[in-house]
Amino acid sequence: MWTLSQVSQAVKDNNWSGIAPQNVEYLVVAGGGAGGGEGGGGGGGGGLLAGFSGVTTDSAITVTVGAGGTGVGGTRGNSGNTSVFGNITASGGGGAGGGATSVGDGLTGGSGGGGAGSLNAATVNGGAGISGQGNAGGTGQRGNGSFGGSSGGGGGAGTVGLNGVSPSNEGVGVSGGAGIASSISGSVTTYSGGGGGFGKNSSSVLTYGAGGAGGGGSGGSTGVAGTANTGGGGGSSSSSAAGGTGGSGIVIIRYPDTFAAATSTTGSPTITVSGGFRIYKWTSSGSITF
Repeated sequence: MWTLSQVSQAVKDNNWSGIAPQNVEYLVVAGGGAGGGEGGGGGGGGGLLAGFSGVTTDSAITVTVGAGGTGVGGTRGNSGNTSVFGNITASGGGGAGGGATSVGDGLTGGSGGGGAGSLNAATVNGGAGISGQGNAGGTGQRGNGSFGGSSGGGGGAGTVGLNGVSPSNEGVGVSGGAGIASSISGSVTTYSGGGGGFGKNSSSVLTYGAGGAGGGGSGGSTGVAGTANTGGGGGSSSSSAAGGTGGSGIVIIRYPDTFAAATSTTGSPTITVSGGFRIYKWTSSGSITF
């Protein structure tokens, strides 16, 4: 806390450089969910929280950066891991449903995973998103062949994942939900996009959707990973190969550079002074003390 004498002197001198901030702006992004295998859905984008938080001096504030969920061959992808700044917690993206087993529904998460597209059920549910952090994954639709369906895209922080499309012949790939752009780091970056869903169109060409900061699957191989340090959801896989791993999360804070720098940090954050702000960016877990 500021003392009265500190504030009085800072006002007199119009110089706050020796005083720690009482509030910081934050962006907390969790790890993205993994895509599903065997015609599975797209992974959900990691939960995203942004705003302002009060800080206490002389007390370390915990920073946790969540890893993305891992893909598993032929089945549902794993959900991403939480990211934390002090008492602010963003939930990992939901893992996507897998097409070769009974676990076709996407999982709930910061944003939900997409439903698989190659099950016998007419539709397969996408996972729900967490209010204030992200959106639901799309539903999967069955097509006219053993892998002829169209899975749902993973939900993103900005929009829901698209539902699978199953026309009279075979389905097509759909996009994951859009992420949200932020300039808190000093450059505009999109975070927490959903992974793309699998589809097989009428000419038997494999197709995949693109999702925000995530990626669509890759034909006959492991799904494309979500973008690192953006919380992007992983893309689906068309075969027994694993769905794409979710992108890792990130924690960023900033405050006006007229206030003092932190007294200590751990976790090796990138520290910059730009555009009138002090910016701290963690891509691995640590702490900060003012």
